[in-house]
Order: sequence, then structure tokens, then C-alpha cells
Amino acid sequence: MKTDVIINRDALCALRELPDESVHCCVTSPPYYALRDYGLDAQIGREDTPEQYIDRLVAVFHELKRVLRPDGTFWLNIADTYCGTGSKGGYTDPKNPKGRNGQSLSLNRRAPNCKQKDLIGIPWLLAFALRADGWYLRSDIIWQKENPMPESCKDRPSRCYEHIFLLAKSKQYFYDAAAIAEPIAPTTAARYRQGRAVGHKYAEEVPGQGKVQGINKARKGGYYDDALIPTMRNKRDIWLINTVPYKGGHFAAFPPKLAETCILAGCPKGGVVIDPFFGSGTTGKAAKDLDRHYIGIEINIEYCALARARIGGEST
Repeated sequence: MKTDVIINRDALCALRELPDESVHCCVTSPPYYALRDYGLDAQIGREDTPEQYIDRLVAVFHELKRVLRPDGTFWLNIADTYCGTGSKGGYTDPKNPKGRNGQSLSLNRRAPNCKQKDLIGIPWLLAFALRADGWYLRSDIIWQKENPMPESCKDRPSRCYEHIFLLAKSKQYFYDAAAIAEPIAPTTAARYRQGRAVGHKYAEEVPGQGKVQGINKARKGGYYDDALIPTMRNKRDIWLINTVPYKGGHFAAFPPKLAETCILAGCPKGGVVIDPFFGSGTTGKAAKDLDRHYIGIEINIEYCALARARIGGEST
């Protein structure tokens, strides 16, 4: 199987041609529902209903599951969509008749069982559908942005996060926690150095939590000598990663640090990372920078050219 390659095809068709259990990890961000129109007949994201959108993605990722190794991981970045307001469905801003980004305006669609202005719940609809299809749903990671796109809404908070779901093909899978560990807080280090009284509320077992944590056990002196105090902790499930500028003609490129974090945790060195919605090639660039191989699948030939100019690689 060729790697470090960019395949200009529909994701489902391209995945069907890849061999079983041939990639270690998938990091991807499919087109969000009803957000952009890329002008392609087979594009995902412009379906008539959220259910059709979910069904198409589940079909793509079902084929991905076959291609993924038994110990492989799947990192899925997805955001939500609001149900359209009806009267604005055909509205065109006279200042931006082709949309603010130079593309066709997103459609404001009606969604079954949703009222106008309802949040549809796309991420969790997709996550539950993938779980029903056999994936292990292991974590819901919040990607928080301090520099989100501004919103003019006055009746709700502005959005500043998206979801990253960690899914796995099997119960046991490759996950390098040390590769993405983060420094412990200074307050935690101070707690390790302190003594603990006998009567504090955490000295006994907390109902439903099992054993008393070592750091909470009653003691006269510090729990650790300074030299033995751990300096790192397991990475939490809220990731503060700001978006970064991308000068190419792709309007939804996610930041390299996001892809790098997923790859470090989910793919061994020398392994193969696949992205069936390759876009401008962020996943491929991150894989290449981290001594991994990549396979990119992208239906838009213009985006394939952007990715090829950015990271090289053979095109098919």
C-alpha cells in the first residue's frame, strides 16, 4: 500500500480500495452540516436532513473501521449546527452576495423534531450512531478556542469550542499518554509536600469511589520527597488550542497543534495516519513532521493541489 499519497476521490469510494487493517490512526474533520457549499455533487454536508448527513458519515467511517488496525484510534473533530430560522433560508446579504468567505451561503435547513433556532446536536447524534455501528466511544474532548469566529447573536453565548471524539476499533488500542502529558499544577505539588490531618473529609473512602487516594491519606509529613514528586499529569479532556491563519483557499483548516496532539497519542512512530477529508493537508503535514506516514483523501481537486503544494506527496 502506498503512503504519503493524496487521493482525489470521494472518501467512501477511496476507502473501499484500501486493504484491511492497514492504517494505525485516523485524524479527520468532515464538512460540518449545512455550513458551506463546495459546489460538488457528491459533497458531504449539504444533505436535506441531519439524519441523511449522519447516515453518510457512518457509512464512510464504517469502511474506515475495516481499514484501521485492531489497535487503531479514530479522532473525529465535529461541531454543531442550529436549525434554520425559515424566513432567512433564502436571504442573501447585499454586501456579500456569495457569502462572507467567497463561497455559496450555507443553507438554513429545517431538522425533524427541531424547532427553529434549536441546536440540532449533530456531534452527539453522530457519536451515538458510530457507537451503535460498533465503535468504542472513549472520550469527548472539548477543543476550546480563545480566538473563535465572532458571532453577532444577542440571545445566547458565542460559541468557542468544538468536539473531538476519541473512538477505537477494539477494547484495547494504542494510546501513548506520556507523549501528550501536561505539567502538574503548582498547587498539586504543594499538596504532595504537605501533611494531612486525620479528621479531614477525604481521609476515609468517599462513597462510590473505592480506595482513598494516596495524596489524601493522613500523614505527618509530605507524601513525597521533592525529588519524587511527579512533574507531569495525564492530559485533560479540554484542549485550549487557538486557530491559526492559513493563507490558502480553504476556509476550514484546523490548527496543526490539534492534529499533532491526536497523532502523538494515537499513532506510533513510523505508523500510518489517514484523513478521509484531507482538505488543505493539515493532518498530513502533522504526520510528516512527527515521523509518521499519511494517506489523504479529498474530493475537491483544488484542495488536493493546496495540500500537495504544502506538503508534497504523490497524487492519484
